[in-house]
Amino acid sequence: MTYDNSRSAEGPRPAPGADVPGRDPLPLLGRTALVTGASRRRGIGYAVARRLAAYGAGVYLHHHVPHDAGQPWGADPGGPDAVADGVREVAVPGAVVAHGPADLARPDAPARLLDTAAEALGGRLDILVANHALSGSDGSLDAIDAAMLDAHWAVDARSVILLAQAYARRRPAGLPGGRIVMMTSGQDLGGGMPEEIAYGLAKGALASATRSLATTFADLGVTVNTVNPGPVDTGYAVGELRERVAGCFPGGQWGAPDDPARLIAWLATDEAAWITGQVINSEGGFRR
Repeated sequence: MTYDNSRSAEGPRPAPGADVPGRDPLPLLGRTALVTGASRRRGIGYAVARRLAAYGAGVYLHHHVPHDAGQPWGADPGGPDAVADGVREVAVPGAVVAHGPADLARPDAPARLLDTAAEALGGRLDILVANHALSGSDGSLDAIDAAMLDAHWAVDARSVILLAQAYARRRPAGLPGGRIVMMTSGQDLGGGMPEEIAYGLAKGALASATRSLATTFADLGVTVNTVNPGPVDTGYAVGELRERVAGCFPGGQWGAPDDPARLIAWLATDEAAWITGQVINSEGGFRR
């Protein structure tokens, strides 16, 4: 006996895909976003900001130039203005693209940054992408000390939770399009991060907090997810390290900043409204 599922009590069923709307080329039009750690044109934050702007969002870029200036890769040669100009290149007419500094190691800085960003974007903030992190000042279990642990905790974990708290206090219940995306580093996969204990600990705290925050924000209609971008070529890896890590990817090629940026921008759209409380690994098949 053959069952004909082309008809039901309500009449003929639509063909597969017939009720699927066409994809909106500007799915974030009218929405606003704060992207932290968007201080270098080679970085993930910059790529995320460009994706969000290209989707129609107004964007506020946070930067802390002294941090980059103290790293081997250095600050962006054009400074924050050049970074913002690169985002404006793809923004829709009339969308705000603004930027400003903040040292998120300071306990009061996250709330002030979020308020500043929201005001610059017209008083409303829909999307928070917490991309910033402290680099360096870390080591193995034998090398770390209390100062290293405290520094990474303050920047990599505490500031993100305080940003989320400030976001919650400004967010009206029921307003559509609320999104928080945090960043982690795969510290719970494979062999962990034994040479970066302080960093791995702080980033692991965000992964652990993802579901709790998602539950907390559910009544506001805000999704909360965390992305692990895997090794991404942002200009820090050279020489033997670059070759060794490249060999762990199928095809021998590092991830590019736009690889995680595509995922993060999609999570900010309505298409991802049913995804929350997840830690998503976007690593291109990276083998540990």
